[in-house]
Amino acid sequence: MTININNLNNSTQVNQNKQAQIKQQAANANTPVKQPSADSVSITPQAKQLSELQKKANEAPVIDQKKVEELKKAITSGDYKINPQKLAESIANFEFDLI
Repeated sequence: MTININNLNNSTQVNQNKQAQIKQQAANANTPVKQPSADSVSITPQAKQLSELQKKANEAPVIDQKKVEELKKAITSGDYKINPQKLAESIANFEFDLI
């Protein structure tokens, strides 16, 4: 938009500018004003799963240090026998519990 600075007393240009401003304000007045939305929080499924895992970990029994020492001795001496079927079942159950 150009302004004629040589003819400042020209009321036609001033009136045109005022009319353009009025039209723009009227157009803006017809546009609905968006109200600010309330704050909200959403928790992702991963966060929910993590929260559930933390609860399970907190509810788990405390480590029995005496049993850990017994197992270490049995492994070191070669007396600890592994049941592969029971181990596979335990691993599978653990994986299914995570889902």
